[in-house]
Amino acid sequence: MRAFLGGGVAAVLVAGALLAPSAARAEVAPVAMMLAGAPSSATDPTPVQLDVDVYIPEVTPAPAVVLAHGFGGSKEGAAEQAQLLVEAGYVVLAYTARGFGESTGLISMNAPDYEVADASALVDYLASLASVTVESPGDPVVGVAGGSYGGALALMLAGYDDRIDAVAADITWNDLETSLFAQSAVDGVQPGVLKSLWTSLFFSSGLGLEPGQPVSECGRFTPQWCAAYVEAVTKGVVSAEAADLMARSSPRSITDRITAPVLLGAGQADSLFPLTQANANAEQIVNAPVKVVWHAGGHDGGIAETDRLLALTRAWFDQHLRAGPTVSDAFEVSLVEASALSDRDPGTVEVLSAPSYPGIFGDGTTQMPLAAPPQQVLAPAGGAPAAITSLPGAGGLARLAGDLLAVPLPGQTAGFFTESLASPMRIVGATRARLTVSSDREVTDAVLFASLRVVSANGRQALPQGLVAAVRIPDLGPEPVTIEVVLPGIVTEAAAGDRLALVVATTDQGYRMPPGPAVYTVAADGPLILPTLQGTTEAAGTPVWVWPLGAVIITVLIWIAVALLRPRDRSGEARPELLTVPLATRDLAKEFTGGLKAVDGVTFEVPPGVVLGLLGPNGAGKTTTMRMAMGLIRPTGGDTWIFGEQVRPGSAVLARVGSFIEGPGFLPHLTGRQNLDLFWRASGREDGDPHLDEVLEIAGLGSAIDRKVRTYSQGMRQRLGIAQAMLGLPDLLVLDEPTNGLDPPQIREMRQVMHDYAASGRTVIVSSHLLSEVEQTCSHVVVMNHGHLIYSGTVDELLAGRSGLRLEDVFLELVGEGHRVDQ
Repeated sequence: MRAFLGGGVAAVLVAGALLAPSAARAEVAPVAMMLAGAPSSATDPTPVQLDVDVYIPEVTPAPAVVLAHGFGGSKEGAAEQAQLLVEAGYVVLAYTARGFGESTGLISMNAPDYEVADASALVDYLASLASVTVESPGDPVVGVAGGSYGGALALMLAGYDDRIDAVAADITWNDLETSLFAQSAVDGVQPGVLKSLWTSLFFSSGLGLEPGQPVSECGRFTPQWCAAYVEAVTKGVVSAEAADLMARSSPRSITDRITAPVLLGAGQADSLFPLTQANANAEQIVNAPVKVVWHAGGHDGGIAETDRLLALTRAWFDQHLRAGPTVSDAFEVSLVEASALSDRDPGTVEVLSAPSYPGIFGDGTTQMPLAAPPQQVLAPAGGAPAAITSLPGAGGLARLAGDLLAVPLPGQTAGFFTESLASPMRIVGATRARLTVSSDREVTDAVLFASLRVVSANGRQALPQGLVAAVRIPDLGPEPVTIEVVLPGIVTEAAAGDRLALVVATTDQGYRMPPGPAVYTVAADGPLILPTLQGTTEAAGTPVWVWPLGAVIITVLIWIAVALLRPRDRSGEARPELLTVPLATRDLAKEFTGGLKAVDGVTFEVPPGVVLGLLGPNGAGKTTTMRMAMGLIRPTGGDTWIFGEQVRPGSAVLARVGSFIEGPGFLPHLTGRQNLDLFWRASGREDGDPHLDEVLEIAGLGSAIDRKVRTYSQGMRQRLGIAQAMLGLPDLLVLDEPTNGLDPPQIREMRQVMHDYAASGRTVIVSSHLLSEVEQTCSHVVVMNHGHLIYSGTVDELLAGRSGLRLEDVFLELVGEGHRVDQ
């Protein structure tokens, strides 16, 4: 994505992130034009000029879809998604909002008189086209989709223009003021606590500053929005004028006017527009059907469930724009982490479905008493040092930081704990708690950050989704005050033996904090009230990590992360007898919290110069095995050797391995070539030869290698990921589902690539669910089921004595019988 805003249901559709696989096709060339929008300003009646692409399907007239982009984006980010919709038979209009890209005008943050009026003018244009189905003159059959900034636009347009027939809005706001000024105390004062880091990222991405261009303090914002920003970050206050600006640009002002069916997505990994904002939209849209989806993405990154969400969005439009099959109105929640409540393979997603949306507090509650005496905490002078709970704009890098972000700062944190859980627990929604707080001195503003933590039996704390609840208490003194706090909406699971903790801190680097110092006394006043949800689960497939952008920050952080993770001399025990063996495992095992054994006692060797297929049904433990083999996660039993060197995180021998596991992650604002160059230099091998020309010839990206990655299709991203794994022509190549998103000719090319690679004496390990491809590609296979090794050997040996059977038949026979086969 171009900007730091995007991702999820409609944002995956509109923000140019990751795309669904599609068959080979001839793309529909859009018609580019500049269309007149609403007046430039209250004093300038000149219409803004909007940069527009219109896509026309083969069969017309057809329903239309307007694609609105995320903040800092443009119409280019919607190109591939527009192709998918036009192939589905829709007329598609993708455009760049005023103040961005080639469109003229200034940014007014989806003001009704400007951005919303612009979009309404685009609906007028669609109504004039003979290729668009109309209900009556001037009234086209039209839907609108958008994520984040575009999601708010979609909701606002549906509220102001009753010609809109369907909406898909994702990870967006209900109330812009409460989104940027968080207040989690029930009936607490407004404004709340400024999300200073998010707000500054947000504002800077709208400045539109380019190298060599004149610098302006307001960039492409209107003077009114610029003044509101400066006031907020310098004083931490919201004037009446600023509050009115934000209210008029908030869906809450028009939710009761929306009559078009709404598909409403929300990201669990989202500290900018959290689940509570989507909840408010869902509860306030009372005159239209609403389907709510809490997916695993969000502004903080998380996981993109691209295929499922794209399919859901299209199905929503199919139902409401052309009377297609009915989409279930069930509430859907993505479950990601492995736990004792599920046997899903780590890294996969299950969807928990409930008959209807119950609200942010779930369809039931569990109360758990908290134990601990009142505690004193220091609010340090200047708010420093500050705790770090999330990395706004850093996407997948927040996942790299992991539970390190959950470590509380000494003296600044109070903790109140439950007893150990007698059985596993799933928490879906916002937990409530009561606190009593006092100060050792009179303070104008006290700020606290409350969160729910999961504490394992060994004392390690986990902070679900990295989310905290900011609380502002005005005029706090020695007299205790009691407040009810709504903690962040989360989706998490705790194992039997874990404890839950209410943690209260005085600092967080993402927020504007009072000058301090002060010492607060904090006490828990009652139990935790935990939300639960009953429903059914089903697998949703393997997701892909999302990497949204604050471009400069992300690039710097990736350099830091890769520098920390680049191979170092951390090799373990050497096995001379395995020096020529590309990969060997001995009794490899991985058990996750809650007793889930993803891999159990797996032993096999991979001969040199072969293409080996790693096979198994969903949940077999294939990806976990590959991740342990690459040193990405530590086994709980057994070991792995690569060319005789025991694998440890950072082992030097990993430099001889190229891997493509769980999908590619690239910087979308860079070209394919720039991404490859950045990866090669950041991996510590800049003095070596990446064999780039050979790799690019293998990948077959052609001139697209010099296009920005945000314009790539899924197949192109897949090929770029494989090219990245091949840089330097490593001795061992490990590929997880390399043919995802490739069309049949590209699959044949990939088959030849792997054959040629092995013919040169190198080794390829490929995990795939396409058994016919494995049979044509691989000479050796390893078969797993339920974490156990079922077979390891050649394909010929496996098929011997089974006359007329294909690999697929034998595979299903083995998995169905569940027994081991002698090699």
